[in-house]
Amino acid sequence: MNNITNFKKGLRQAWSPNNLPIKSLLVVSLTWLSVQSPIQAQEAAVKYAKPSWYFGVAGGANFNFYEGSTNQLNADFTPPATFHEGNGVGLFIAPLLEYRPATSRWGVMLQAGFDSRKGTFDQVLTACDCPADLKTDLSYITVEPSLRFAPFKSSFYLYGGPRLAFNLDKSFTYQLGINPAFPNQAPSPAVTGEFSEIEKTILSMQIGAGFDIPLSSDSNKTQFVLSPFVSFQPYFGQNPRATETWNITTIRAGVALKFGQGQNIQQATDMVKDREVDFSVNSPNNVQGEKRMTEVFPLRNYVFFNEGSTEIPNRYVLLTKNQVKDFKEDQLETFAPKNLSDRSKRQMTVYYNVLNILGDRMQKNPSATITLVGSSNNDNTDGLAMAESVKTYLVNVFAINPTRITTKGQGKPNIPSEQPGGTLELVLLREGDRRVSIESNSPDLLMEFQSGPDAPLKPVQITASQVAPLDSYVTFNNKGAGEALSSWSLQITDENGKMQSFGPYTQDEVSIPGETILGSRPHGDYKVKMIGQSKSGKVIEKETPVHVTLWTPATMEEGMRYSIIYEFNTSKAISMYEKYLTEVVTPKIPVGATVNIKGHTDIIGEEAYNQDLSSARANDVKNIIQSSLAKAGRNDVKFNVSGYGENENNSPFDNKTPEERFYNRTVIIDIIPAVK
Repeated sequence: MNNITNFKKGLRQAWSPNNLPIKSLLVVSLTWLSVQSPIQAQEAAVKYAKPSWYFGVAGGANFNFYEGSTNQLNADFTPPATFHEGNGVGLFIAPLLEYRPATSRWGVMLQAGFDSRKGTFDQVLTACDCPADLKTDLSYITVEPSLRFAPFKSSFYLYGGPRLAFNLDKSFTYQLGINPAFPNQAPSPAVTGEFSEIEKTILSMQIGAGFDIPLSSDSNKTQFVLSPFVSFQPYFGQNPRATETWNITTIRAGVALKFGQGQNIQQATDMVKDREVDFSVNSPNNVQGEKRMTEVFPLRNYVFFNEGSTEIPNRYVLLTKNQVKDFKEDQLETFAPKNLSDRSKRQMTVYYNVLNILGDRMQKNPSATITLVGSSNNDNTDGLAMAESVKTYLVNVFAINPTRITTKGQGKPNIPSEQPGGTLELVLLREGDRRVSIESNSPDLLMEFQSGPDAPLKPVQITASQVAPLDSYVTFNNKGAGEALSSWSLQITDENGKMQSFGPYTQDEVSIPGETILGSRPHGDYKVKMIGQSKSGKVIEKETPVHVTLWTPATMEEGMRYSIIYEFNTSKAISMYEKYLTEVVTPKIPVGATVNIKGHTDIIGEEAYNQDLSSARANDVKNIIQSSLAKAGRNDVKFNVSGYGENENNSPFDNKTPEERFYNRTVIIDIIPAVK
């Protein structure tokens, strides 16, 4: 005989009693936020880091699905028919504890509270053609520790772990209806009781996903987060009884309200202001060298900002007024990898000095003016605040007349990464769109043959000294500087009192070729003074003597490297650089040279598409150079063209920041002279 299902009835009965606790939770939460926000708004305008510890409460609905067979309910009662399937919705509510360092993708979570697995079995017919219903208020106290992982270091996270449940309620209600053929028959009274052979403890598992929505800004010490979540708890281990085959699969959907205490960023800085640094110098013996390559590094006209902040990110090098006089564009980074295929990490040091390069060039070209256009995913006000942060730095540190700098704010940049209708990798795309664009019509600031608001800044020429291998450089170890100091510089004085200055730096270790220090001298004795500024403003000095020996290179021809940087619009990029490739790059190619052209992309987009895109860009560059050579009557150049797509083993940069991803949208041109 076929069973008669009653899905809607079970769903309605299971859901209704549980609405009030969830509504109460939301009302209390919103009331607390409405009271808390004005109080915090009256506090001093300080910045707080994201909390590592969060406390709160989670609430939601358990969508329970029954399978298996249930017949003998206890020793005193066995219905005349067996129940097989059912479903229902029960309440879940639990306090929670969460630990997740702001700098890590990993964290842990703990929830412990009330967990209802109530539901109604599908209606069945007994031998007398009477419908029979069975429902249960099965519930537990659940303890759920989980490992949390944010795969993209974003607000989206995954979690999973065991579920340990202790039975709280095992009651049931059985109702035998009347035969429809005898409508005047008196209905049987409902039978209530408790299931027998109920497991007191259940060990199962769960996996889930959630999304953190910040409800507080970084100006609030107490920061609230609202986290919708969904989890899947399969039937493995969820057999509520020691007898029969009844099991439960649950899908849970709900929301968690969490709060934590952020640490005052200034106070956190003060904690390390007196931290010691360990300064030492290693000057190795000279070794034989390899080849030399000079690189023309493109300078993108963007400054990228972190989500939720209008302050210049700390990955950019920011100077003090006293450091400006020692700033030298050609000493930003003085070493390069031995192999051309190594990641060009030195170049990010150049780019993170973009504001200092801009300030220095504006000082040297007093008629140059710029417009700073801040673009955010929020509103014009937010973008304008970002632009004002850059202007304030240039005015206060480099003493640029504020009338030479115009600021504007807008929602999207002129060439956005996020395209209408896009649905994939939006977090990475939006990181790239949160930026301040540096626009100018002053040719002293712009790349050759470029004009208009999208023109890149004039490139930086780096003598990427592959004259000497890395192990021949003088290495300055300043252990602990990254945490204790905002920046540090070097003063190197020879036996005659002549002093050279290098820096500023922010990393713990810097290597400088001996030739940069010695010039043409074969060796020399020096006093090296490290001058650092702690994050609280204190000046720290350490001094040590060092003997430097000049490394003598083998006679090698010079090579040259150029880079072409792309937006998403491939044809526009080629058009923008065609004159540059024809009139700047091509004339530098000597007779009989080899030109290696390598195309790259960032990690956004499909891998196969990026592979084709990188090859197309590389071949476009080759065709432009080859055509220019042909017009000059030359066919003596050998080309090697490669497209690496998003292959991170070959990409010039990492893909962790928007700056690195923008610079990975590139074609690199290495000009290698013929061996004589």
